[in-house]
Amino acid sequence: MRLFSFLPRASSFLSTEMAIDLGTANTLIYVQNRGIVIEEPSVVAMEKASSGVVAVGTEAKSMLGRTGTTLEALRPLNDGVITNATATMAMLRVFFERAQGKRFAMRPKVLVCVSNGITEVEITAVRSALERAGARDVFLVPEPLAAAVGVGLPIDSPAGNMIVDIGGGTTEIAVISLSSIAATNSIRVGGDEMNEAITNYLKKHFSLLIGERTAEAVKLRIGTVLEDDDESMDVSGLDFMNGIPRTYRIRSADVREALKEPIGAIIEAVMHGLEKTPPELASDIVDRGIVLTGGGALLRGIGRLLSNQTGLPIRIAENPLACTVLGVGRIMEDSFRFRKLIIR
Repeated sequence: MRLFSFLPRASSFLSTEMAIDLGTANTLIYVQNRGIVIEEPSVVAMEKASSGVVAVGTEAKSMLGRTGTTLEALRPLNDGVITNATATMAMLRVFFERAQGKRFAMRPKVLVCVSNGITEVEITAVRSALERAGARDVFLVPEPLAAAVGVGLPIDSPAGNMIVDIGGGTTEIAVISLSSIAATNSIRVGGDEMNEAITNYLKKHFSLLIGERTAEAVKLRIGTVLEDDDESMDVSGLDFMNGIPRTYRIRSADVREALKEPIGAIIEAVMHGLEKTPPELASDIVDRGIVLTGGGALLRGIGRLLSNQTGLPIRIAENPLACTVLGVGRIMEDSFRFRKLIIR
């Protein structure tokens, strides 16, 4: 295996070294010595006829569900994997241009995090998309390890550290010791499935059709898994019983009920991950607890619910949305120390 190296070169002032968290919901890019320079939704808007890019990121996300017959706004990743290679490449190319700026002339070297359960075919798709977008060389690091480094866990110690990363398309559970994953579990359930569950609930119980952006807004504003939360908001959509727009008052209790299935799946996955943990490492987790990362960690009450279900202390990362890319960035900038984490 060739070691990942970011040693200075005579031409380094012309090149860029990037760390990337290519997520289902968001793409974050960290540039060496500059920090996070891109934090945008993983969405691209394209012309249907020519496949030309109209918008990416936040601008493209505002077009979801609002395009006409000539444009299409889409998410090119689903459940943590690339489902539209052309759109992913086009989106990344724009992000690369924004991240590099005009002063850079050479293609960037890239370190990207990938799901721990990713297949060889999916790895090839990630590498191909990055290379077609302009990457000069591509290296990989498992996402749970990157998140653990970003949180600041002592992953090179012989003690067990458990991390649960709830992303847009997947939830990754890993017990880490001596710079490797000792036990793992991964399910393709995350923030997107929560949005879908809210959409289906409102359709079933209120006869109200809403889009993805509205469902996400409901989750972020009044989403909870706690019974003692009682907030509400007006939600507008299409009443499919009579075909006219309607607005209903939705309560936190409705959202909690809607989220029971995806949250239940995440809890079950965490319990299975604990069952796979070697006994010596399990004793460490009793003391150290579990760290939550990813956008799903921001759902109100998720930490308390997991603590109640597992009997373990739960800590939510200080910056759950960015800790993975911060971890990849740290690995990139200290590649010799973290060389065991990197896959060629």
